[in-house]
Amino acid sequence: MKSIDGLKFAEMVRLGSQHLYQNADYVDSLNVFPVPDGDTGTNMNLSMTSGAKETDAHAVVHLGQTSQALSKGLLMGARGNSGVILSQLFRGFGKAVENEAEIDGEKFAAALKYGVETAYKAVMKPVEGTILTVAKDAANAGVAKAESTNEFIAVMETILDEAKASLERTPDLLPVLKEVGVVDSGGQGLVYVYEGFLACLKGEELPARTIVESMDDLVNAEHHRSVQGFMNTEDIEFGYCTEFMVRFEAEKTKSNPYDETNFRNALSEFGDSLLVISDDEVAKVHIHTEEPGDALNYGQQFGSLIKIKIENMRQQHVEIVGENHTADQSTPKTAVKHPYAVVTVAMGSGVVELLKSMGASAVIEGGQTMNPSTEDIVKAIEAVGAERVLILPNNKNIIMAAEQAAEVIGIEAAVVPTKSVPEGLAAILAFNPEASIQVNAEAMTEAAAHVKTGQVTHAVRDTTIDGVHITKDDFMGIQAGKIVKSASMLDEVAKALLSSLIEETDELVTILYGKDVSKDEAESLADYIGTSFSQVEIELYNGKQPLYPYIISVE
Repeated sequence: MKSIDGLKFAEMVRLGSQHLYQNADYVDSLNVFPVPDGDTGTNMNLSMTSGAKETDAHAVVHLGQTSQALSKGLLMGARGNSGVILSQLFRGFGKAVENEAEIDGEKFAAALKYGVETAYKAVMKPVEGTILTVAKDAANAGVAKAESTNEFIAVMETILDEAKASLERTPDLLPVLKEVGVVDSGGQGLVYVYEGFLACLKGEELPARTIVESMDDLVNAEHHRSVQGFMNTEDIEFGYCTEFMVRFEAEKTKSNPYDETNFRNALSEFGDSLLVISDDEVAKVHIHTEEPGDALNYGQQFGSLIKIKIENMRQQHVEIVGENHTADQSTPKTAVKHPYAVVTVAMGSGVVELLKSMGASAVIEGGQTMNPSTEDIVKAIEAVGAERVLILPNNKNIIMAAEQAAEVIGIEAAVVPTKSVPEGLAAILAFNPEASIQVNAEAMTEAAAHVKTGQVTHAVRDTTIDGVHITKDDFMGIQAGKIVKSASMLDEVAKALLSSLIEETDELVTILYGKDVSKDEAESLADYIGTSFSQVEIELYNGKQPLYPYIISVE
């Protein structure tokens, strides 16, 4: 096989996605910490499934256009760091082949390498021994192989072989992997995708599913949430989700040449949530607008309209949230935009109420084991209807998805890279509605940096981390990613964590106690703080959060 076209590439994506789906639980089990740590397999699976769905819906013979569909689907479905990195890999890949009707092994390897460069640029501090390393090594091996042959299967075999070899080397690059005895979970997920690619090219069955030895090592990843509930139906400003394609016609583009940048800028005047993907033959448009006809009329200046789909989002919202009224279709209400919004992420009804009371415009349900996707964050921002937005992810595994949401939302947006709920609370307190978004982002980031965060959670397996022996079902006290104490008694672990966190110069300790902790238990811990650290003021809140009996903030 010398080359592939867009239809063959769509088949490769389909099998790669299927193979990852079949092994997502195994990828989850490779999390290096014995705590629910982001559900890498679940995140990558949801991301790749979104990409495959979009690819299937828009696959054409032209490989470049098919790759753009994959890029779009991955971008909007990306969840967690590994999911976002996966989306960036194929976003760069798509850019490299956007003008190619078909590609051989040499161009495929070169496009993967360009995708790696794109992914590295998207990560603020790339860490070797992760999916990035596996992708880089595999692409480089493919490029080297293509120097002697551009036969597609031979190049893909080399890419997969090196991906597997690189995966086995990840513990040598990332000490925590070696300490626990696993390979990188994101790299493993990428290997499954590449195995699916090769099976498709060779016309073979997918490799056997990897069986997880103990389901106790997994975290339940079936989560349910709805960002639609954050607003009233009448607050939807742009009520029609409009999608269409323009098939370019020479007689129209001769007098009115098509330019993607100008095309996108012009359409942006009609609404928001705008996405434009184009090649030499067609332009694909997605926009939320109040006047679909205006967008369609503009597109028709460049050619004929095909695959038109218009959905009334007000009616959809009524059906989703079960409101007791029907949206007025003849005279839709237009909301007045808020000048500013703060959109954040948290779990636990008490934590959500606290964040909202302090000024959060919307709180997306999510966190360590339930990473919202780029699309979830975009929808939450759209639901608020603000002119400017600050996004507080409150978890390191959500920061990249938040950054992608800020890029595609179509309004002025900035991410304050908070890694915990206490950091998010401190950041909100520093928010100034009169300041620019840049000034706010800097001030809120600085405020978050002054907070020390401690968390108490359960261990889900026996292991040893940083010299601390951990037994399954024990409580663990974690500070700045390090395990401070592990024991069977919650009170013992919480006190040890507090002793590690609180210093003589500290003035305030805030405790969010979880849904499995009684008020009496929490007040007893507060009494201990008052006795042992008399210089600090204590604030106690019923956060009702799952997974973490205590989340502690020290300032």
